[in-house]
Amino acid sequence: QVRLVESGGGLLQAGGSLRLSCAPSGTIFSINNMGWYRQAPGKQRELVATITRLGITNYADSVKGRFTISRDNAKNTVYLQMNGLKPEDTAVYYCNAEIRSWRGNENYWGQGTQVTVSS
Repeated sequence: QVRLVESGGGLLQAGGSLRLSCAPSGTIFSINNMGWYRQAPGKQRELVATITRLGITNYADSVKGRFTISRDNAKNTVYLQMNGLKPEDTAVYYCNAEIRSWRGNENYWGQGTQVTVSS
């Protein structure tokens, strides 16, 4: 069974940096688009950043210039480098990926990792 496994969340002060990682477990054939989303308490889940297999990126305006999404196709891993963190970045961050496996092409979500930024 394919699952997305995230790591790297934590508690830190405003202005700090953090790097999130996400990779699938289980047998897969390939991964197309990958991305990070976040959900703050009482708010809807929102896009943070996405990256295609060829490395084309897209960012939410609120994180442009502070966050960088990247991926290592050999390791099937996507990263989110977060710099200059602000209290409003506090949320559960979810990894998302379009994965081709024995089940065909499916969209997967990670379990979420908490990022808390104190002022």
